[in-house]
Amino acid sequence: MLQLNIIHYVYAITILIIVLFMIMKKDIVLPSMIGLFVMGTIYSGSILKGIQTIYNGVIVSGTEFWNIIVIISFIIAMSKGLQDIGADVIIINPINKFIKNTNSAFWMLGIVMMFTSFILWPSPAVALVGAILLPAAIKADLPRIWAAVAMNIFGNGIALSGDFFIQGAPGITAKAAGLNNSFDIMKAQVPLWLTMSIVTSVTSFFMMKYDLKKRSFENTEFDKNTEEHNENVKLSFRAKGIAFFTLFVFAMNIFSMYKNELRGGDAAALISGTSVIILTIAVIAKDGFKNLFENMGIYIKDGFLFGIKTFAPVLIIGAFFFLGNEETAKKILGSEARGYLSDIGLFLSNKVALSKAPVIIMQTIISGISGLGGSGFSALPLVGTLSSTFSSLVEINKAGLAALGQLVAIWVGGGTIIPWGVIPIAAICNVSPLELVKKNLLPVLIGMIATVIVAMFIL
Repeated sequence: MLQLNIIHYVYAITILIIVLFMIMKKDIVLPSMIGLFVMGTIYSGSILKGIQTIYNGVIVSGTEFWNIIVIISFIIAMSKGLQDIGADVIIINPINKFIKNTNSAFWMLGIVMMFTSFILWPSPAVALVGAILLPAAIKADLPRIWAAVAMNIFGNGIALSGDFFIQGAPGITAKAAGLNNSFDIMKAQVPLWLTMSIVTSVTSFFMMKYDLKKRSFENTEFDKNTEEHNENVKLSFRAKGIAFFTLFVFAMNIFSMYKNELRGGDAAALISGTSVIILTIAVIAKDGFKNLFENMGIYIKDGFLFGIKTFAPVLIIGAFFFLGNEETAKKILGSEARGYLSDIGLFLSNKVALSKAPVIIMQTIISGISGLGGSGFSALPLVGTLSSTFSSLVEINKAGLAALGQLVAIWVGGGTIIPWGVIPIAAICNVSPLELVKKNLLPVLIGMIATVIVAMFIL
């Protein structure tokens, strides 16, 4: 039987301290660094190794996040190039007809993000939706933080947790649960997915309305400058040409992704490369070839300065939480390291008397804990295995229990309530990742509670 030792307890206590700091609205970089040091010292028995663990953790974390940093940096550089020539205004003008106010902006931004994420997954969807639709939503007076919430809830939450089109998540979960067909998971998850999706999105919307009523946000200077830019820009022939070219190329990207079944990193790579091409043409259209090399360097540098500045604290925070996942923990600490969050979850499952209600609650808790390891998908093998084990001990729908675990793990680890998971959307929307997590937390928890209640009746 699995036994926890001192390193597990230290890890769990450090997580509780970090959560407490987040509730107190304190920065959690220092607690994460201390956690890395303490974990490294306990694992190796050496203070020297503990100090080195801070560095090793950040390197591993940077490797995990580097693809996201690159695509965000290229998109920011492209957006600046389009803005300087005035093409951004032309792109959003047709969309403005459909986005009249904050209500329509919230729902349209979210729904478009959801359908794009269904087809492409959230990472490339963030780039497309952020570049084309976000400026129109902000012009309709939707605060940046709530634009980020809409994109995050509908993309990383609703779309990714269901994964009805690409079917990567239900495929992994079904295999781990001993089910022959991922359709069993998708069929069983529909009522749970609908409950989680509707309750969470509606709760977020009413929280936004309450926030707007209190006026508890302020438009940033960036927004004011953008508004002045939109009013003063001259719609030149060059700007119109670049705008139509941008829309055409991104449309071709979507077609190519669908035709060639490009997903995840492959899709993100296509979007990134396309962004550089669009930026290059925009720079040529604005200033010609005379200063092309210098100007391209400036735009790319500015894009990466933004990306690195945004990700810097998250590299440290993510490094600590990656210790919860066995694969990344081994890279940081050594070959004998374990997935400490996974161990804690399994230990808890062995200590609770089993019946239908406790099994559902335990599946939810363990799936959420496993998601904290940094990736909802990395938790799916454990989620599927637990559902198979629990269903052999208690009379319960195995596929439904596995689907519940999948939903919870991806909502947590797929990027709605862990700071490093929301980075791409936070960066595109120019908001704090921690602030975005705080806005997401209550709606997601309410959605999970509602989903668990529904599961009690139907599983």
